[in-house]
Amino acid sequence: MSGFRQLCSFQVGDHLFGLDIERVQEILLPPPLTRVPGAPPEVAGLLNLRGQIVPAIDLRRRLDLPEGTAPADAPHVVLRGDEGAVSLRVDAIGDILPFEQSDLAPLPDNLRGPLRSFLLGVHALPDRLLLVLSADAVVDGLSPTSSASASPSLPVLPQESR
Repeated sequence: MSGFRQLCSFQVGDHLFGLDIERVQEILLPPPLTRVPGAPPEVAGLLNLRGQIVPAIDLRRRLDLPEGTAPADAPHVVLRGDEGAVSLRVDAIGDILPFEQSDLAPLPDNLRGPLRSFLLGVHALPDRLLLVLSADAVVDGLSPTSSASASPSLPVLPQESR
């Protein structure tokens, strides 16, 4: 089995992240968002993606990175998931990078904190390090149909009787 993949890279704050291109559905310019009252702070809102309602996640908050101001034209990376699409607000889109699975360095044992649970490893580029994210870990617990025991989820509304 070949370990060759491609990563969609993007910037959040001072960090360069990558996600497996197989999970990326599309890149959006900043879409209009509708805030969701009572949603966790990492939920930036909901967006209408060609008739599909998609949760938009502020990746900076989701990864518990230092607060900063996202640019007004902050793009979104839309991920495909088993339970539908999820949009991730990032600061800037990078390149599509070739990646060999064997080049993925494990996380140092002394790396602690919430970010560790979202990372698969680190990939050394010629001029910096690329933090490789697990798409599943980033979106886990964010679906409106997630169980109450999952980490932050959107509020589940009771079903109306018809």
